[in-house]
Amino acid sequence: MSRSRTPVEHRTTRSHTRREARIKAILWDNDGVLCDTERLFFEANRSVLGPLGIALTREQYVAWYLEGNHGAWHVLRERGYDEARIAQVRVARDDAYSRLVSTSSSLCFPGVEQILARLAQRVSMSIVTASFDEHITLAHRANTVLEHIDHIVARTDRLRPKPHPDAYLYAMDKLGLHPDECIAVEDSPRGLAAARASGLRCIVLRTELLAGHAFMGAYRVVDSHRELEIELDALLENDSTLTSHTSYP
Repeated sequence: MSRSRTPVEHRTTRSHTRREARIKAILWDNDGVLCDTERLFFEANRSVLGPLGIALTREQYVAWYLEGNHGAWHVLRERGYDEARIAQVRVARDDAYSRLVSTSSSLCFPGVEQILARLAQRVSMSIVTASFDEHITLAHRANTVLEHIDHIVARTDRLRPKPHPDAYLYAMDKLGLHPDECIAVEDSPRGLAAARASGLRCIVLRTELLAGHAFMGAYRVVDSHRELEIELDALLENDSTLTSHTSYP
């Protein structure tokens, strides 16, 4: 399903300012890459699973949510919960996450707004995420990130989730581009798997939760947004003059 967005209209009016580049689009994961919301999703899951007798650990969260995509629902099934009850727990989790995001401020990582504002002059950009639209809007309500985004592919689109390639394939289709014209930016093993399955090169931003993960098959693995910016600049240079990097506080 295609959704019209104000940022798309805004971007169209200045598309002529972009210079030609071999890489024509950057496809961004959202949680853990653009905004510091992965920790909130972890806490939302803990808050609803705890009363049910599941003390979700960081290691379990990584294995069940970031490496795999089955969540803790298999544990509930093993304990006799039917699908209707599990669906209720999912809704409670999503509501808890909404509350955490709506009551948190400054979720955007430092420097991200400036990076996107500068890159938007050169390439198209999409967000490719498993989050709902409402959570993306909440997370970015106090920043300018969405002003620079052409398309958002979210859970609302009802595609198979990462590590399946569907969301990335859909994003490229909406942009009218091929995998060799795009680069993905991810922070999780299943996100990397989805990008690779769709034919994309993928830069991985290493986070605290996955500090020791090898991320085999990544185009690059970086440890900060500054390093990420440098790698993206190198890809976009295309034999042109180096541009200045964002100043960080």
